[in-house]
Amino acid sequence: MRILVIGGTGFIGPHVVRQLAEQEHEVTVYHRAQSQTKLPANVRDIQSPLAAMPVLVFPPEIKAETFDVVVHMICMAEEDATAVVRAFRGHAGRLVVPSSGDVYLAYGRLTGLEPGSPIEGLLREDSPLRSVLYPYRKQAASDKDWLHYFYEKILVERIVASEPDLPATILRLPKVYGPGGNADLKTVYGFRDYPSWRWTHGYVENVAAAIVLAATHPAAAGRVYNVGEEHTPTVAERLAHLPPLSPSLPADDKQPSFDFHQDIAYDTRCIRELGYREPVSYEQGIRQTLALG
Repeated sequence: MRILVIGGTGFIGPHVVRQLAEQEHEVTVYHRAQSQTKLPANVRDIQSPLAAMPVLVFPPEIKAETFDVVVHMICMAEEDATAVVRAFRGHAGRLVVPSSGDVYLAYGRLTGLEPGSPIEGLLREDSPLRSVLYPYRKQAASDKDWLHYFYEKILVERIVASEPDLPATILRLPKVYGPGGNADLKTVYGFRDYPSWRWTHGYVENVAAAIVLAATHPAAAGRVYNVGEEHTPTVAERLAHLPPLSPSLPADDKQPSFDFHQDIAYDTRCIRELGYREPVSYEQGIRQTLALG
C-alpha cells in the first residue's frame, strides 16, 4: 500500500512508520524536521516548515500523488481537519486519524467541564460525547497558543467522518507511555492517593500497532475504535507491580481537582475483533519505559 504519514517523527509516529515499513508498505512521511528521529531507509522523507501544527498546506509533490491511506498523526482541531479532507478527497482511499478519550462525556465529568454524576462502566465507541467544546482553552494565555486554544478532537472526528469521498478511521487513544513520553509514569504515580481510580493506558509500540492495523485493514474504513489495554487496572493494581516511586516524581506532587469517582476506562473489544493484539506485554512495556532491563 502507498501510505502517507503526516507528522510521524514524534513520540508515537516513529513506531507507526517503522512498523509500516517493516510490512513493506510504500511509506512517505511529511514532517517539519525538528526531531532527531531517523527514519527507515526505505521511507520517503519530505520535510517542510509548513508541516508544523496546524498543517494547512501540502507541497506539490504530495498533492500530485495518490495514496491508499493518509495517516494524520497530528490532526488536532477544526482547521487542520478541514485542510486534510480538502487536500486528499479524491486523492486518497482512506484517512486515519488518532483521536482521544477526552471526547467522551465521562472526561468532562472527570474534569468538571460538564455537570452531572459519574458515568458507570466501560466507555464504548458509542458512549456519549462531551457537549462542552475546547477542553483546554482555559490553559491558553491567548489564541496565539494555538494548540490549547483551538484543540478539539470532537470537531476533528466530525469533520473527517463527514466526507464520503474520503472514508475515515478514527482511533481514540489511551494515555500513552514509553521511552520518550510519560517515561516516568507520572500518570500512575501522580494518582497514588486515588487507588481505586482507573485510566486506560497503552504502551507506545502497542498503540502504534493499533494505528498500523487500522491503516492497513480494509474493514476499518468508516469505523471508530478505542485503543488500549484489554483490562484497565486500578491505580493500586498498577502500583503493586511498580517500583515504590518514580525517582523523577516528587513525593509532594500536586493532584488535579478531578472527580475520581469517574473512571476513564475503555472497552477495547472492537479493535480486538479487527485482529489487534499487543506485540509488547504489559510487563515488558513497563520495564522498557522505566529502563529496568
